Amino acid sequence: MRIAGVYRNGEFAGTLTEENRNSYIFEYDEIYYSDSSKPSVSLTFPKANRIYKSTYLFPFFYNMVSEGVNKKLQCLRLKIDENDNFGLLLAVAQYDTIGAITIKPLEKNT
Repeated sequence: MRIAGVYRNGEFAGTLTEENRNSYIFEYDEIYYSDSSKPSVSLTFPKANRIYKSTYLFPFFYNMVSEGVNKKLQCLRLKIDENDNFGLLLAVAQYDTIGAITIKPLEKNT
């Protein structure tokens, strides 16, 4: 199981968990979720629900990963399997992303 913190403009908004390659969970942080002045992380995760589950990496997060030659180069340099999109997301979406969302590994990763 691997867990990532999801941040919006540097503020902790929730967690993204990969239980295995067929089970993903996005969960809003309780404080972030309860604050009506805080916007949702994306249109695909409206704050109508606190927890979202999927059998594949959510498209919103998958689209933060490079494609094609850039993905191959990143995987080669970082020594990450090209099929490990969650691992690549953890490695590259921590700092300079397009938009307000960043992803940072949390301590519980195994």
